[in-house]
Amino acid sequence: MGALVKVSIIYYSATGHVAEIAREMAESATKAGADVRLRRVGELAPQAAVDTRPERAFDAEMTADVRVAKADDVATADDLIWADAVLMGSPTRFGNVSAQLKHFLDTLGGAWQRGLLADKVYSGFTSTGTLHGGHESTLLALATTFHHFGGIVVAPGYTHPAKFTDGNPYGTSHHDAGGAQPVDDVTRAAARIQAERVVGVARSIGAARAAA
Repeated sequence: MGALVKVSIIYYSATGHVAEIAREMAESATKAGADVRLRRVGELAPQAAVDTRPERAFDAEMTADVRVAKADDVATADDLIWADAVLMGSPTRFGNVSAQLKHFLDTLGGAWQRGLLADKVYSGFTSTGTLHGGHESTLLALATTFHHFGGIVVAPGYTHPAKFTDGNPYGTSHHDAGGAQPVDDVTRAAARIQAERVVGVARSIGAARAAA
């Protein structure tokens, strides 16, 4: 690991809330001294379906400048292979990750088989439409995948006083109230804490490896 911790933030967002969290994390990780790649995964829904939902069309327009993460073979899984740490986000879908992010994960088989996803720091974030609609289960589902990678799962836990306000030790989560509630200061604080913790742990691991 070099002087800078390399962090990839990879997410799927439908209505802009997960994208907002991802941008907050990218800014915080950069301020913490990381080299950051912000990436979104591709949309699977047909354009006609996206266009029928104003919030989805708005999200697509506002994130058009964010590069799409590629992972269909080892050569193009660079956004994960490059990274020392990966922050991954998805809206919840029936208490699980979105189909779009799941599709992205399913294309990582080649890199996984070669052990290229192991020994990295991983952490997750999410947004839900209802208050108890899958905050924790979605993050735990992501962690299950990280375990299969051989990753080092780093949750925020209750390692900062502000975590007792948002109350989720598994990762950053937001309740958007069916799209009506924008990302607020509580969620932004949680995102900053998580990003800083991921960078700090990855930096410590890198220093220990270099000294070994």
